[in-house]
Amino acid sequence: MTGLNRQAFNELLSQLIVAWVAQEGSQRQLAERFKVSLSFVKNLVRRYRETGQVEPKQCGGYEKPIIAGQYLNMIKSWLDEKNDLLLSELCDRLRETTGTSVSITTMHRALEKLGLRHKKKSKCQ
Repeated sequence: MTGLNRQAFNELLSQLIVAWVAQEGSQRQLAERFKVSLSFVKNLVRRYRETGQVEPKQCGGYEKPIIAGQYLNMIKSWLDEKNDLLLSELCDRLRETTGTSVSITTMHRALEKLGLRHKKKSKCQ
């Protein structure tokens, strides 16, 4: 199957499904006939049964950040009022105020977006 362009690959998928629907052999026989793995045929048949489509699912994509816009402004104002809040305290305050729960890692990333470092100053003597 290596070296197939998109059009040839789509044609292969279509031929395989047509052969499966016409019951021209078992999934194992179809895999041998089209020189693909058995798991490929099984996954293709499952996708066809569930969706009626043979095209692969979309891979990847953009996921909107949980903390953006007004939430960032809110967090910035909290830190302007009291700059020694812990990340966990910021997470708790966001949950109480907006109902949005986030992890400490997500909160840390939000502070990075704001250009803020969240490191307490060490006490030097």
